[in-house]
Amino acid sequence: MSKYYKAVAENRKAYHDYNLFDKYTAGIALTGPEVKSVRLGRANLTGSFGRVEGAEVWLYEMHITPYEKGRFSERASKEAKRPRKLLLNKAELKKVIGKVSERGMTLIPLKLFFSGDWAKVEIALARAKKKHEKRETIKLKETQREVKRILKEKR
Repeated sequence: MSKYYKAVAENRKAYHDYNLFDKYTAGIALTGPEVKSVRLGRANLTGSFGRVEGAEVWLYEMHITPYEKGRFSERASKEAKRPRKLLLNKAELKKVIGKVSERGMTLIPLKLFFSGDWAKVEIALARAKKKHEKRETIKLKETQREVKRILKEKR
């Protein structure tokens, strides 16, 4: 991922709900008013996921609020959650297709950002956590926080 980027939307819940493995940066095919809306920070990645169809990767359930100054706002409001194509190079695409075909693996978007003028999405191959795994993660974080607090008090 590029050093210089402006994060527009993040999917923080993904870090809690999934075990993340490989991360990829993909371009995303957007229309003009969608790009304007995304630049204003009106995008939401929560609940969205990627799916491989044929030799292409598509992003589903990503909500982009329609640009209010656009000409076709009624039509755009119906298409707020339309599937959007992700743009990966051929080698990355082959890796993603191979890994997603494994049982239990899925594509989850983590960040939506601009790299220069281009809208990009950071996606990760992920496997859903079970309830007990989520609880263990929370307990681990709490104990680490407690240890840091105690060490800080001793200094």
